[in-house]
Amino acid sequence: MSTGSEIPIALRTAYLALHRRSEARFAEYGVTADQFVVLATLAREGHALTQRELARRISSDPSTVRAMLVLLEEQKLVERCTHPTDARARSVALTTKGMRAYRRLWTAGEPIRAQMLDALAPGEEKRLVRLLTKITDALTPERVPVGAATSSESQGDQP
Repeated sequence: MSTGSEIPIALRTAYLALHRRSEARFAEYGVTADQFVVLATLAREGHALTQRELARRISSDPSTVRAMLVLLEEQKLVERCTHPTDARARSVALTTKGMRAYRRLWTAGEPIRAQMLDALAPGEEKRLVRLLTKITDALTPERVPVGAATSSESQGDQP
């Protein structure tokens, strides 16, 4: 009988393998893997998000997200402005340049996604996404569900 002790190590190992490969691939574009996640989330939404909402969607803390946004803003990939109805909040949106960069990065990351999918039998990717979402929901009850985004990514839909 398993105690589940291998699950955390396996999850971390898989995440780090993906993160390292993504970091190496995106470095030539001047973007980190984490910054790509920010760009992808904004592209998927198709409209501005508050910095706090963006942090929730990518399961990160607001100060880390802010630091990434400052760097992305310097590259003119995102723009931040005062939220239209809440002067305390900042809205974040992709710029046209940011959308172009996201599309290039999406294409650049295709071999990594293909290699991940090749490691799975047909149909396993959907099950894996469901299981990972179930674990995330169990460990983070306040998390905002992003099922639509997860399912489009798992099906390999391009931007």
